[in-house]
Amino acid sequence: MSGTDGSTSEGTSRAGAGRTSGPTSGPTPGSGSAAGAGSASPGSRDALYDLLRGYEGRPAGASARGRDPVNTPMIRHWCEVLGHPVPPDGSAPATMLQVWTMAGLAGREGRTGAYDELLGALDGAGFTSVVATDCEQEYAQPLRPGDEITFDALIESVSARKTTKLGTGYFVTTRMDVRVGGATAGTHRFRILKYRPGAPAPGSSPSTPSERAPSERAPSERAPSESAPSERAPSERSPSHKPRRPRPVVNRDNAGFWEGVAAHELLFQRCDACAAPRFPWLPGCNACGSPRWSAVESAGHGTVYSYVVMHHPPFPAFDPPYAVVLVELAEGFRIVSNLLGVPCDEVRIGMPVELEFLWADDALELPVFRAAPEQAAT
Repeated sequence: MSGTDGSTSEGTSRAGAGRTSGPTSGPTPGSGSAAGAGSASPGSRDALYDLLRGYEGRPAGASARGRDPVNTPMIRHWCEVLGHPVPPDGSAPATMLQVWTMAGLAGREGRTGAYDELLGALDGAGFTSVVATDCEQEYAQPLRPGDEITFDALIESVSARKTTKLGTGYFVTTRMDVRVGGATAGTHRFRILKYRPGAPAPGSSPSTPSERAPSERAPSERAPSESAPSERAPSERSPSHKPRRPRPVVNRDNAGFWEGVAAHELLFQRCDACAAPRFPWLPGCNACGSPRWSAVESAGHGTVYSYVVMHHPPFPAFDPPYAVVLVELAEGFRIVSNLLGVPCDEVRIGMPVELEFLWADDALELPVFRAAPEQAAT
């Protein structure tokens, strides 16, 4: 799974001698330019950047010791989950480096005041959104059962202001040094983007049909295309031998959504008090608390807001690798779904997509998305 943790990335991580980096669905420091909306103009001085750079080199986390020594059961479990053979010499796979630093469900009170101040300064300047972008690992020596690790973290760097497709902000990189007996065993760098979301793209405002009640919309205004998989007969929808997807939990709070799916309508809730859109369905507004709401049908036009490519662990009903996308609809809400019509390694943030309905099996129909025709053709 491509993610922020290089220790669990396989297939999409870039590997080199003694070093690996795991990309996520977010941007990277080189993916944006310093110029653009919200960026410091050429020749001007960015006072906030000057302040943020003052935190470079300061501790991000207190020194700590791993909760458990490197051990054979954890190595075996990790290898089983990722489908990775246990190394013949019994050592831990190199990309398990971060595993030995994790605190478990109880967590660890290890963040320093300097790191909190840095994030607070960004929040105070309006850069309140955050996305993990990537991590990098370097390996100095193998870890073997019985090794007891210690580690500490520092704020390694803060980038100049960058403009990305998500918005304008600053990349903050922390570095964790892992040691055994005082000697360096490896280094783990973790990078986030603290950003201010950009303005919606022109033409992304809700279209008129989407704001009308489902019963008032003409069939020609509905989102599913004429070639949608849902038009096939049940006997043609899926092979009978293929494992079924997990069944959704339907209750009184979300039954209306699934009734919409059955009618080929992607319904979201709009608060009657403050007009905030919300999804998934909830009994009350998370913006103003009002319990009053109306169901509104989405026109089904959106863009890929984020995504992840799934490699491991395998699930019987899915054929890896495949993309799981977070789609931002034109009406202002987001939904997690699958993306059709484009190879998973060609999915990109900002890619236009259109709603379809897919029969996953003879008893389960789901809303999915297909890359817009101009994207699928490129």
